[in-house]
Amino acid sequence: MESENQLFRLLHNEMHNKGANRKVLKGNQIIVLTLAGDERIVQMGRGRRNRAKKQHRDGMPEFVAYVDGGCLGNPGPSGIGVVISGDEDGPVRIAKWIGRQDNNVAEYAALMEALQYAIARKAAKLHVYSDSEVVVRQMTGEYECRSPRLYSLHWTCRKLARSLAFSISHVPRESNSEANGLAQSALRRRG
Repeated sequence: MESENQLFRLLHNEMHNKGANRKVLKGNQIIVLTLAGDERIVQMGRGRRNRAKKQHRDGMPEFVAYVDGGCLGNPGPSGIGVVISGDEDGPVRIAKWIGRQDNNVAEYAALMEALQYAIARKAAKLHVYSDSEVVVRQMTGEYECRSPRLYSLHWTCRKLARSLAFSISHVPRESNSEANGLAQSALRRRG
């Protein structure tokens, strides 16, 4: 536990002591971690109410999420779409406008939304499907995150992912059409 705190302090100090990256990273801090309601979240239809909740052996829920981020132009007006199954009330669909961002920031924002949802509901496990090879490969450690504009988002997602049994897989864009549709509807609503 102490070593995690030391690692956090080291990464935090390193991130904020580099003058060139400081302004870029500050501009990237677009996500507010909160459990409070957000009028930008659109709850689409929530499946059948009698569906059994998939639970881990300890009685904690297990979730599967399809995430996508999109933008009109790169950068441009952006939105995220998240479809999470495993909730006792049925699938949860989230569409949220996130301002003017680029496509990779939007993809990370969608992943962060799924992680926040799972953690807020005390999930034991979360498996995420994304059509972003960059996000999937960076989260699995196959690629190193070198981009200053993505570093803080990547670091935050990795930190959140340690709170539960987390896994992530790449899927073709065609297999992620519902999350993509939610992201497109969110960015067109505000864009």
